[in-house]
Amino acid sequence: MRALPDQRMSILTIGVADVDAARQFYQDVVGFKPFMTEGMTLFDMGGIVLGLWERDKLHQDMGLMGNTCPKGACPNFAIAYNTRSRAEVDEIFERLKNHGVEITVEPHAASWGGYSGYFLDPDGHAWEVVHNPHWALTETGQVQIPQKGGA
Repeated sequence: MRALPDQRMSILTIGVADVDAARQFYQDVVGFKPFMTEGMTLFDMGGIVLGLWERDKLHQDMGLMGNTCPKGACPNFAIAYNTRSRAEVDEIFERLKNHGVEITVEPHAASWGGYSGYFLDPDGHAWEVVHNPHWALTETGQVQIPQKGGA
């Protein structure tokens, strides 16, 4: 029996109104560095790639054009960014506030033992910035999910 593919996320592409404006936001405000900016913008997110692509092209690629994707009815999602400490969450939110970014949930102690808050990028995509004390991060920022049981 053939083994299933490794479970991972390789790229997350989000549809944006203006690729250049979105790139500028992520590069200049959030502080990410793109590795590709032709046609779409790509960021190496520590083993996962974040892609910024024109919303209409993304909808077309997904088969969601015209009446199949009425305004406001396309899938929405939140993207989580894990930090190494609560202080890092606060530092990120301070930077966002200094740039006038819309904060939807201020950083707070979560009921599950973590610390998180939410902000919106210029296109209304929700980001959670979170410190999860139950998960370690590799040197490159990849989440290490704790193994349950023995091996």
